[in-house]
Amino acid sequence: TRSLSITSVGHSTFEKAQGEKVTLPCTFVLSEEDEGPLDIEWVLIPADNQKKEQIIIMYAVDRIYNHYYAAMTGRMQFTNPDPRSGDGSLDILNLKSADTGTYQCKVKKAPGVQSQKIQLTVLVKPARTKCSIEGSQEIGKDVILKCASQEGSPLLSYDWRRVSGTQELPATSMLNKNTGELLLKNASQDYSGTYNCVASNRVGTDECSVQLNVTPPINTAGIIAGAIIGTLLGLCVLGFLIFCCCKKHREKKYEKEVHHDIREDVPPPKSRSSTARSYIGSNRSSLGSMSPSNMEGYTKTPYSQVPSEDFERTPAQNPTFAPSKVAAPNLSRMGAVPVMIPAQSKDGSIV
Repeated sequence: TRSLSITSVGHSTFEKAQGEKVTLPCTFVLSEEDEGPLDIEWVLIPADNQKKEQIIIMYAVDRIYNHYYAAMTGRMQFTNPDPRSGDGSLDILNLKSADTGTYQCKVKKAPGVQSQKIQLTVLVKPARTKCSIEGSQEIGKDVILKCASQEGSPLLSYDWRRVSGTQELPATSMLNKNTGELLLKNASQDYSGTYNCVASNRVGTDECSVQLNVTPPINTAGIIAGAIIGTLLGLCVLGFLIFCCCKKHREKKYEKEVHHDIREDVPPPKSRSSTARSYIGSNRSSLGSMSPSNMEGYTKTPYSQVPSEDFERTPAQNPTFAPSKVAAPNLSRMGAVPVMIPAQSKDGSIV
């Protein structure tokens, strides 16, 4: 006997980009013998055979149930609101890379049962593609232009083109479509310009640009000489500043020491003993110069007192000395032995 059959055959593989919409077909035809209730199920078959199939959406007893798979809640629906018309196709909106997998449509109407598997691959378009330059942009050097996408499902392919000047790649260029590297050997100034890279896969493209500016070699010797001269000048300036700071520090230190130094502008007064000693010394020297011939007129008057600076006398107490007599210092009070000085009398005899 003839029973229901699925008519949407030949569409077993689908590739879509992330964010897009896909319709997984599942159309069928019923027969007169199929008298039971209609039952349509969409299930996700995991890649791991150890895991169970996950029901995504189901139509049963004239009702739709779509709360079984939380990852697709709000993103899936039957293409036809009334699957009894023979269309049990499934729409998945805003595709994600995690939606990649094998989907199976099961149609049941007793006694007929049919199913169909569909492979869905959600690809990510190339995105956030960046261009860069590696190597010295000097005449005669090798330059590498690099291109890489931060996002994108494999297999990615890269292609470079020149968008300025002759709009053709240099004759010495070598392109690697898998890595996105463009090698420019023995670069010349004619290679300067804007280059554009296009990254692509089966679901989309993305691109970026870079500006190449090939210049003459840099005068390395002049740069080194300038750096050396600049360093020496800097050291000289630094040494001069250090010298000035040290000199200023010494001047401040000297001024501080002179400010706190105690000066004695007036010499201290002489002590009494030093005054007396100087007086005795002067008299000794005068006595030592006397001889018997010039000692005439001096008497034997004993030495009485040593004059001092702080000994005060009234005019009435001042002794009167005869011209022929000289008062000698009292050597005994000074701790010296008294010396007897000979004198000559009027008749010429020595006393």
